[in-house]
Amino acid sequence: MQPTAPVAENSPTRNTAPKPTGFRADIQGLRALAVGMVLLYHLWPAHFRGGFAGVDVFFVISGFLITSHLIKTPPRNWADVAKFWARRIRRLLPASLLVLFLVGIATFLVAPQSIWADTGRQILSAGLYVVNWDFAISSVDYLAADNAPSPVQHFWSLSVEEQFYFVWPMIIGLAFLIGTKLGRSKLAVGLTVVAIFLASFVFSVWYTTSEPAMAYFVTPTRMWELAAGGLVAVFVLYVRPERLPFSSLLGWIGLAGIVAGAFLIRADMPFPGYVALVPVVSTALVILADSRGRASVLPILSLRPIRFLGDISYSVYLWHWPLIVLVPYLSAKLGRSESLGVIDNIAIILVSILAAWASTTWVENRFRKTALLSSSRKTFAFAGLAMALVAALGLSQMVIADKIVEQNEDKLQSELADPDSCLGAAVLLPDAKDNPRCDDKDTLQMEPAAAKKDKSKAYADGCWASAPYADRPECTYGDGAKHVALVGNSHAGHWLPTLERLADENDLTITTFLASNCSLSTLPHELSTEEDTKGCQDYSDWVVERTTEGGFDAVITSERQSTPLQGMGWDETEEKAPEGHRPILQSWVDAKLDVVVIRDTPYPGGADINVPDCVAKHEDNPEECSGTPEEWHWMDPLAASAKTIDSKRMSIIYPQDWLCPEGRCEPVIGGVITYFDTAHITATYAQTLAPQLNASLHRTGLSTFD
Repeated sequence: MQPTAPVAENSPTRNTAPKPTGFRADIQGLRALAVGMVLLYHLWPAHFRGGFAGVDVFFVISGFLITSHLIKTPPRNWADVAKFWARRIRRLLPASLLVLFLVGIATFLVAPQSIWADTGRQILSAGLYVVNWDFAISSVDYLAADNAPSPVQHFWSLSVEEQFYFVWPMIIGLAFLIGTKLGRSKLAVGLTVVAIFLASFVFSVWYTTSEPAMAYFVTPTRMWELAAGGLVAVFVLYVRPERLPFSSLLGWIGLAGIVAGAFLIRADMPFPGYVALVPVVSTALVILADSRGRASVLPILSLRPIRFLGDISYSVYLWHWPLIVLVPYLSAKLGRSESLGVIDNIAIILVSILAAWASTTWVENRFRKTALLSSSRKTFAFAGLAMALVAALGLSQMVIADKIVEQNEDKLQSELADPDSCLGAAVLLPDAKDNPRCDDKDTLQMEPAAAKKDKSKAYADGCWASAPYADRPECTYGDGAKHVALVGNSHAGHWLPTLERLADENDLTITTFLASNCSLSTLPHELSTEEDTKGCQDYSDWVVERTTEGGFDAVITSERQSTPLQGMGWDETEEKAPEGHRPILQSWVDAKLDVVVIRDTPYPGGADINVPDCVAKHEDNPEECSGTPEEWHWMDPLAASAKTIDSKRMSIIYPQDWLCPEGRCEPVIGGVITYFDTAHITATYAQTLAPQLNASLHRTGLSTFD
């Protein structure tokens, strides 16, 4: 996260008013404050809830220092641009690629195999400095929301900065070229930086409102923060901050704003958007402030311990997050608690600082001065080789994980094809006790890495309506005479593998109407944006019309209430939400359709359990990942609404006993991992539930399932 190195090294006691060159002790202090905010937020998020804004402080510093350098020595040709890039490579890549490489090795050694594939992909994209786009795409994936945190997740901000470093010298160089020809180089540079600042800020505010998850990571929403630093550089060079009234006071106002943001900004606020103005403007004020007098912030920001932390802040940022993510895995392997306590957190801080000092001294500084990288060509060759090595490590993790999954899938499919198999829910059937193959029912036959990818065909076949729900795909499975609509969100979708196995036997054709994170209701839900909320309601209306007039014989529906109703908390939602489902259920009954509501499955996510990751860490004792029906209980307003409708065409199926036999909800049944995340049944386990669901459908007495 460290923006860039100072241009020159002078004594801090001789510091004068801010200039675009020379050592800035206050900048080092700001770096220390920024990395401290991030570190404390990651270790104690409840107490420093806005500490993530330390990243925004770094962005402004980066923009200021880089623009200052480019204004002083503007690139006039491609050779100058290449030299600029080479300096950035020598400054930033050696330490970051070292951390990525060691994280890849550590992941193999201590992390569960269930995260190898994702971590390998992220190491690959982080090594190429595009991981922010990877995380942006993942952030809008409803099923990825509960994934284990990535040990390289913090590289998203480094990717934003590297992308800025790539384009900024060309932008400033072009502005100087045009401005010089017009005799207005200062004006051209200033207007260019202002234009980029305004365009990115407007886009950031809009995109944060329309796509808040992606907006946090993507470069266009962050460019204005770096450009804000550029504006400060233009002001410092061309206007001079000593001309500002109460210049020293500005520094204190800015410092207070940064600190206040660490406590007052919340993760549920739209960010970056306009909220990011708090850390951005505050940082700009500190940089602009006159640091000459005793009343300035310089004496505090230049204290020796703060200066020391500022000097190594880039490496502290690199090291701290992998330790936070990987130490709990190591702790579990050693038989200790996975939860980080106060002593663990303090140890992580100390180790992060020690590792940062070592890598700053022996990696960053050495590579910046080594004769081995004396030319741009040699620097680029080194960068290409080092990035290729890191990419190869990431790819190897992905390949190994995929190979594990592929081999396990072949084994499971072979078992599923065997009529005498005792796989999965087969161990729950009455005749299981007479099947000798059920004697080893506790042996894990599904690899956790395979479980994470074990999803219904609805995903691969693109059967999901996603926000803002304008596209409304339908998928059809089977070719029976009886037409059944499978309706709901992802908790209806995870029953598709079960129904597929029943289609031939019951003469069914199954058509899906599935929406990600959208509950079919007449009441609006609190989705990410107003557009998504309205789109979900429109989709609900369309599904009702399509299913009641589409020649269907029956509807099978199931849902999880994953978001509260608009403007309501969870308690009020639990009370009011059934009212939104009742008109839809009644419409199906009035249309003379058989309606089967499958009560939502137990919810391990309520106990903060990602089942495959947990099983991977406790393969010798999966019971560590189990829970009671009360612990895994979740509201189901759809089923609650169905209970209020008195009709022979309405029936409710309760699957709790299929996942919680003998009063305990199990992560592994019959050797099969039951969930592929925190809430959704694996496709393999769903297939093995076909006899149970078939019997339940026949017991409904509904004509479609006779």
